[in-house]
Amino acid sequence: MRELKALLPYLRRYRGAIAVGLGTVVVSNAVNVASLEFIKAGVDALAQPGATRAAVGRYALFSALLALVAGAGRFWMRQILNGVSRRVELDLRDDFFAQLLRLDAGFYAANPTGEIMSRATNDIAAVRMVAGPAYMYLVNTIVFGLFAIVRMTMIDPWMTLVSLIPLLLLPPVTVGFGNLIHDRFEKIQEQLGILSTMAQENLAGQRIVKAYGQEAAQTARFRALAKESMRRNVELARTQGLFFPSLALLAGLGMALALWVGGRAILAGRISVGDLVIFLIYLGMLSWPMIALGWVVNLFQRGAASMGRVSRVLRTQPAVREAPDAVAPAEVRGEVEFAGVSFRYPGTEREVLRDVWFRVPAGATVAIVGPTGSGKSTLVALLARMYDPTHGEVRVDGIPLTRWKLRRLRQAVALVPQDTFLFSDTIGENLALGLDETDEARRLERVRDAARVARLDQTIESFPGGYDTLLGERGINLSGGQKQRAALARAVARNAPILVLDDALSAVDTHTEHGILEGLRRVFERRTSLIVSHRVTAVMHADLILVMDGGRLVERGTHAELLRAGGVYAALQRRQLLAEQVEGDDLLAAAPGAV
Repeated sequence: MRELKALLPYLRRYRGAIAVGLGTVVVSNAVNVASLEFIKAGVDALAQPGATRAAVGRYALFSALLALVAGAGRFWMRQILNGVSRRVELDLRDDFFAQLLRLDAGFYAANPTGEIMSRATNDIAAVRMVAGPAYMYLVNTIVFGLFAIVRMTMIDPWMTLVSLIPLLLLPPVTVGFGNLIHDRFEKIQEQLGILSTMAQENLAGQRIVKAYGQEAAQTARFRALAKESMRRNVELARTQGLFFPSLALLAGLGMALALWVGGRAILAGRISVGDLVIFLIYLGMLSWPMIALGWVVNLFQRGAASMGRVSRVLRTQPAVREAPDAVAPAEVRGEVEFAGVSFRYPGTEREVLRDVWFRVPAGATVAIVGPTGSGKSTLVALLARMYDPTHGEVRVDGIPLTRWKLRRLRQAVALVPQDTFLFSDTIGENLALGLDETDEARRLERVRDAARVARLDQTIESFPGGYDTLLGERGINLSGGQKQRAALARAVARNAPILVLDDALSAVDTHTEHGILEGLRRVFERRTSLIVSHRVTAVMHADLILVMDGGRLVERGTHAELLRAGGVYAALQRRQLLAEQVEGDDLLAAAPGAV
């Protein structure tokens, strides 16, 4: 239950509403107790000679009126306290989402998306049940329990003691079952996270699943995980199935003992029939909260487990943090420098970058090439400060990235990542992401200009909705090349001082690539540009070409200089020319009439 301490700051924000809600709990229970006294008086009046309908009717009327007031109090009790729980849920969900946006790439590498989504939905919902229904019913049980036990003791202490003996067994039974429920609920949540991750991956990658004919295999795998989830839920249901009948059995035993002892007390003349009637009513009304206490304990157990899972995310400190004295330069020239940078990904031992030194003057166009796995994309990730170097420094305008305010740095760097991502929104809104332009006409003009540079304008205008066309999840209704061009247009529209293209044209054909690069040359003239590519044709006009191999910077120079050197870059070009020649020969051989 220690995990629930993290919930207290959220509850304190609504202490006034909680106080009013708990006040209605006390008042409604006091009024309810008063209504029972009129029932007792009415029953005793019936037992007296000469009882009249009018007298009994008055008792019944007063009891009904008080019961109506108590019912209204219970309505407002639920309205207020459950309303607080919804507001706490909203606050917690907002904080959780904001924390997810603060966390670095290393967190997402270590935590599957399905697991995160399970915490954001199921776990926060379980915490909400603690912030409202659980403590509301707990307080209601305590308040009514005190009222009931005091009044029952006033009627007959011995009958009260005997009838409550079975109820005294409820706490140990509740604790024992509660521990089992907690453990099994934890296992259910873990399995749900695994199941959610698999479902999310298959939905996102449904084209690959179909292309490789893996529908049956993935269905079988999902079914196995779902069966394990079902098995764990059945275990929990079996535990709860024993829990609640055990509580009901103890409550029923208490009622039987009360009837036996109370009947003997009436015959002995110690209590009246009305006393026994309201005693049994009190006992019955007390039995239900005690039975409900098991449900409340279940809620607390689930809520504690879920709050622990949510809190672990909220307490996670991002590896990439903003320094207290961070700066936000008003003007960014765009000079980039890597000074002795080495890097290894969190949780790994292999260095993917080793002692990398280079400087990019402001306004220059620099290309980074190299074989797969040479560290090109890692350089880009460090420049965008998705990670911090293990050794060395990355600087922009001579200022280490660790001294920059993160928001200002990311405003200054427009990144087109290798893995393009588009939101489920209109094409226009996707291209305008991050623009600070308030004038709608100028905003649209910037978007259209960027689309023209990326050779995407004609494609967009061919859609019935134009720039208002809605995209499916991750832009599923666009081809791979169209998605890359949309990501490129989004970066160009921002007009940032530093433009970074991380293999941003790998999915477009060579002809389209040439057209896009021609349009980008005008863009490159106004800013610092870094082009990461595996195609030599995409980088041959750069002011400087950096060649990476095995995490090291092994060559640098212009296209002509590197070809003359006859090193890694020249070999890379020869392989690509040979591949293009082989591909061309294959196309000719496949043409109709070829011999």
